[in-house]
Amino acid sequence: MKKTILTVAAAFALVATGVRANDSSTIIDSNLPSSVISAEINSFCKAIMKGDFETVKKLIELGEDVNQKSLGMAPIHFAARYNQTEILELLIANGANVKKRCDKGYTAKKYAELSNATEALEVLKLAMKK
Repeated sequence: MKKTILTVAAAFALVATGVRANDSSTIIDSNLPSSVISAEINSFCKAIMKGDFETVKKLIELGEDVNQKSLGMAPIHFAARYNQTEILELLIANGANVKKRCDKGYTAKKYAELSNATEALEVLKLAMKK
């Protein structure tokens, strides 16, 4: 009986907080004990992931910080991971730290390698030589 009540209470809590299984912008940290925390990725990094160069450029012009982390990753990590070379070049030209590490300790180069983003990897290698 207690198990059923707890299951129903947990399901109700998830519905009440709006957690959805198919929501790609919601992250649940499974390392946290018995609590559910969701976080949103910022709009700047969403634009980078989608490859929306004009929006990224406009946000930088409006003062967006090219090194500000979202979900533990800097914009350069998102650009490298999703092979957004044009955006990657824009970020670097506007002061993005090529050697910056995410909260997991990975660099943009590592994200490019893990994602087989060969074009992004070439852009990063060239930027590191400068």
